[in-house]
Amino acid sequence: MENGTIYTKILTKTSQQRQVTKTSGKPRLTSATTPSTKPTKPTKTNNRRKNKKRRKGKKKTSPPTYFPYFKDDYCPSECACYGRVVQCSDKAVSHVPYGIPYNARYILLMNNHITSIQLDLLSEYESMEFLTLSNNWLTDGAIEGAFEGVPALKRLYLDRNLLQSVPVDLPHSLEELRLDNNRLRLMSEAAWTRCPGLLVLSLSNNIPLGQFCRGVFNGLSELVVLDLSSNRLTNRGLFEDSLLNAKHLESLNLEGNKLSTLKNLEHLGLARNKIFKVAPGAFKMLPILHQLDLCHNTLQQVPRQLPQGLHSVALTHNKIKAVPRDAFCWGNKSLSGLVRVQLEHNLINMGKLDSQAFRCLRGFQVVSFY
Repeated sequence: MENGTIYTKILTKTSQQRQVTKTSGKPRLTSATTPSTKPTKPTKTNNRRKNKKRRKGKKKTSPPTYFPYFKDDYCPSECACYGRVVQCSDKAVSHVPYGIPYNARYILLMNNHITSIQLDLLSEYESMEFLTLSNNWLTDGAIEGAFEGVPALKRLYLDRNLLQSVPVDLPHSLEELRLDNNRLRLMSEAAWTRCPGLLVLSLSNNIPLGQFCRGVFNGLSELVVLDLSSNRLTNRGLFEDSLLNAKHLESLNLEGNKLSTLKNLEHLGLARNKIFKVAPGAFKMLPILHQLDLCHNTLQQVPRQLPQGLHSVALTHNKIKAVPRDAFCWGNKSLSGLVRVQLEHNLINMGKLDSQAFRCLRGFQVVSFY
């Protein structure tokens, strides 16, 4: 019994020693092993860690902004650059920001506090086609000489500024100019001699303007769109020869002026334009108009309420499909003066023509369909 007791105690001690040895933090001496010549395969966890490190490294080295169309990757802090567009609008800047890339094509500077343009600054931008300086504080002296030597500029927006005259250094390449909502006073023909290829000109809401010099737009033979609305223009301020050479003019806006009737106008030629609609009573301010030519347009119906004193109206080569009942009527009054209506080369279906379409024509009239 004693031997058995002693044996169990020894076993208990040895097991406790083994447990202590396992939990002990002391280094154990092990037999040396020769390293294997086979390459060890990296574990999955190591691969994941390396991939994460690589990703983090890529994020750190990538540039913050990249502009592929600019020669360098620089853009002023006040602007945003993308493609060849430089957007500096609504930044409350008082001058044109420095460092705009020289090969920029569109430069937007609207809605700022710009009071002047540095001399010869814009001449460096040989690729610039569109420049907008709308809604700033620019005066005549502030932009003097600013646009000279800009070779490719086609569209220039200077609306909502403090200008009193048209800039005299406009580039020859200019095709569109907006000067709305300024303080323009007088305008001479010399203002447009530098830009003979101008297509669109907007001069609306220049309250002091009031009048034009004779032949003011004679140099603008290519002009297509002209906006003169809300300028207090009167019959004296708009001379008969003001638009003498504007042979390509398609759109003329004279809304909101002080024009009275053109009392002496007897013949009005509007042929070969792109007129697709005429508002009812559009010619009511022409009391003695005798001849109206609207041939070669895109009208789809005969204009309503033509002038009562009209003798002949030419509507050939349009796309007219219908003749309204009141086309030649003013209420219960007839157009007894109208003796000739030309409707050749249109799309009128004679089988569907309203029998009452010409009820207001009285006396000897000639209506031509073929």
